[in-house]
Amino acid sequence: MEKMVFFLGAAGAGKTTVAEALVRRRGAAFLDMDTLLRPAARAIMTVAGHDPNDRDSPEYKALCRDLGYRITMDAALENARLGMDVYIVGPFTKETADRDWLDRELASIGATTGDIDVKVIYVFLADERRYRERIEGRELESDAWKLAHWSEFSRSLSRRDIRWALPEQSVLYFDNSDALTEEKIASLERFVFGS
Repeated sequence: MEKMVFFLGAAGAGKTTVAEALVRRRGAAFLDMDTLLRPAARAIMTVAGHDPNDRDSPEYKALCRDLGYRITMDAALENARLGMDVYIVGPFTKETADRDWLDRELASIGATTGDIDVKVIYVFLADERRYRERIEGRELESDAWKLAHWSEFSRSLSRRDIRWALPEQSVLYFDNSDALTEEKIASLERFVFGS
């Protein structure tokens, strides 16, 4: 059965790092929403007269956010339909609050969670200070808005429930505050693939 593994969480938690570590152990289609949307987002923001590197402002969210999720999920669903395991990286904030969102997405390719083994790894850090340190340390132009509007942005850092209709054992909350060791990666691999 194909696996669709979501790596969710707030900016700076290490979603991409965790997903990359796992994909190196077990190959899969790797879809990072930031990567997939970046060229279109830069063009859209530039044409609209906004900072092309912005990934967080209300203007960005109004112009680009939903497009990024659509691009990412279309690619994920196509890979799943073709029989590939797929790893999907992104915050999915609104989507995880909608109990039926995942079922609707899978239904668009005639599938259910009975046909595709869906797992969620929600990556988080222990406190706001660690998020700030990680975001500052990666020195990305796309983080400028986050840092300049920290009090507003930091509200997005709180851990949230995944409301999708999945068995409890299909969702893992993973504290990525400390070093990502081989032992931790192996435990994630067991979560996704079993012993």
